[in-house]
Amino acid sequence: MNILQILPELNVGGVETGTVDFAKYLVEHGHKSVVVSNGGKLVSVIEETGSKHYALPVHKKSLFSVIAMIKHVRAIIVDEKIDIVHARSRIPGWIAYFACRKTTASFITTCHGYYKNVFYSKVMGKSKLVIVPSEVIGRHMIDDFGVLPEAIRCIPRSVDLKRFNIEKKKNVGSNIVISMIGRITPLKGHKYFIESMAKVIRSYPHVIVQIIGEAPPRKQFYKDELMSLTRRLGVDGNVHFLGNRRDIPEILAETDMLVMSSIEPESFGRVVVEAQAVGVPVIATKIGGVIDIIDDEKTGLLVPPKDTDAMANAVIRLIRSPELAQSFVAAAKEKIKEQYTLEHMASQTLAVYEELLSMMNILVIKIGSIGDVILVTASLKAIRKKFPKAKIHCLVGAPSRKILLSCPYIDDLIIYDTKDDHWFKLLKMAKKLRELKLDKVIDFQNNKRSHLLTFLSFPKESYGYNNGKWGFLLSHTVKNPRNDIAAVPHQFEVLQMLGIEFKENDYLELWPSAADRKNVKALLDAEWLANAKNIVGINLAASEKWLSKNWPIEHIAKLCDMLAAKNVRVVITGMDKDRALAKKLLDMTQARPAILAGKTDIMELAVLIKRCKVFITPDSSPMHIAAAVDTPFIAFFGPTDAKRHIPPAKRFYIFERDLECAPCYSTQCKIMTHVCMTEIKPQEVFDKTMEFLEAKS
Repeated sequence: MNILQILPELNVGGVETGTVDFAKYLVEHGHKSVVVSNGGKLVSVIEETGSKHYALPVHKKSLFSVIAMIKHVRAIIVDEKIDIVHARSRIPGWIAYFACRKTTASFITTCHGYYKNVFYSKVMGKSKLVIVPSEVIGRHMIDDFGVLPEAIRCIPRSVDLKRFNIEKKKNVGSNIVISMIGRITPLKGHKYFIESMAKVIRSYPHVIVQIIGEAPPRKQFYKDELMSLTRRLGVDGNVHFLGNRRDIPEILAETDMLVMSSIEPESFGRVVVEAQAVGVPVIATKIGGVIDIIDDEKTGLLVPPKDTDAMANAVIRLIRSPELAQSFVAAAKEKIKEQYTLEHMASQTLAVYEELLSMMNILVIKIGSIGDVILVTASLKAIRKKFPKAKIHCLVGAPSRKILLSCPYIDDLIIYDTKDDHWFKLLKMAKKLRELKLDKVIDFQNNKRSHLLTFLSFPKESYGYNNGKWGFLLSHTVKNPRNDIAAVPHQFEVLQMLGIEFKENDYLELWPSAADRKNVKALLDAEWLANAKNIVGINLAASEKWLSKNWPIEHIAKLCDMLAAKNVRVVITGMDKDRALAKKLLDMTQARPAILAGKTDIMELAVLIKRCKVFITPDSSPMHIAAAVDTPFIAFFGPTDAKRHIPPAKRFYIFERDLECAPCYSTQCKIMTHVCMTEIKPQEVFDKTMEFLEAKS
């Protein structure tokens, strides 16, 4: 793999040391290692290990600098053919997050701090998988940043045992050396450490206290305050400020005890593990990630933060009981070998990388009518076949949700209620979609709203049609999409951009439940149709908007009588709105068909149509259902074009008149004759129905 790590600087610190150690491991194990930072004292070490370093001002918090750096980091990603970009801090994280877009690189973060829940920190939870060094930080990211628990990967920081395999030295005379290592900032609790050491020195005047680390330039005043505190307490002769040091193993080899006095949660506490690796007993405040490292009274001692008496007493206890201190050291070394080695950390991180590279989140958008959602099932199957390991989400409208509830080709169904739609609802849905961390969005809806939703969900790639409906918001579009092909092949024009070709056997599917089948059986039993062999279904009407699609009711009545004469049972289907039309039909026919209009939901209708030997319908969603359940159907086309709307199916017949005025795509007949439908006679429909019935039998 080609790995890029990005962090603010490469000076002394736990994050920096971890970056160097991991970069060395990557090179030693045959991976390409690239590091981006503003530079620092450890750059030479990085380059000596075989990694490549790019010096860029990725530490600056200026918005203009961040925007400028995105372009530079993206160029590095492309030039170095990077697979994984690993961000280890927040400003570099934002740069890396946007730099990865429009590239094939995957973005991942490690949360090295107990971040405040502000926008600046949000980027650390934006990767599909989030690495945390301790359970405390993992819980923090879940509770405060909304990271899903299944996205958290806890990988403790490590210690390079080769580097810290150093002989522990015995101090000359009665001197006892107690060290504290870390940046000089208030959160590290130096003030409380010095106050507790003053109490220890009263009992043991020969104690030498070493403070290793330096204050950032803007907090130099804090270091001055600490030095003034040592003078006021009269321990300035015992307390030594050593500044930043690169010889930490050697310092620890001459240390009798390490104290970590942080007063705010920290992500881990690498210095604790380093000290234990050398053989130094550790006392730490019971806060943050250090709780994962130290088992109190087994591998060290934990004391409450800011409690100077407890800290002083713990130090005195270990001074007086060297056997106890050595038992802590022995137990800590065993734990390090099991959990905190560089090999352990690096191998786990590489495993997370492999997992990340295999992850893909895909969103399919189809918020249209019931029939439109049925038509997308062939595409969903093809997408699943192309991306078998991807997590596929599908965004549909509320009326269509039941169609895909049991779809085996998707992992997640998202409902978008378009009723009373407004900008706030759209923005709220876009926020929800962003949380999915999408790689690809496939927009089959093809309107302004869906294109805008796609754009605002921030996918790495988006696919759809460029037809003047804000298609410019998508990254990949079909230019000049064809309007002379059916809906499913039309969808596959988009899928071709993902390497998915349309095949003649890409049929529709539906997945009714056992409850749906049970309900339909009860309906048929009530109509004495449970054992009927020849059932023909007739759909009364298309949607309320499309009255021009409907076959005349008198033709339906005549067909019912003709079928009844051949001992064929007829079932009338439709929606609630069609109940009055069904009553009118009963008044016009002698056949007494079973009226089930308005008595089924969409999936029960699928079961009912499946029971039919033939289904007769205008251009409407029940036609798509018939195709999906493999029932032969006869379809009437007049105002709409069969070439554009017929679903892929094995057995069907289209009645469509060749008229100058058709297809008109008008919801009402403009010439008031409705000739495209009236000219389709009951006798020819009857003949074709009987042909299907005889072929089926």
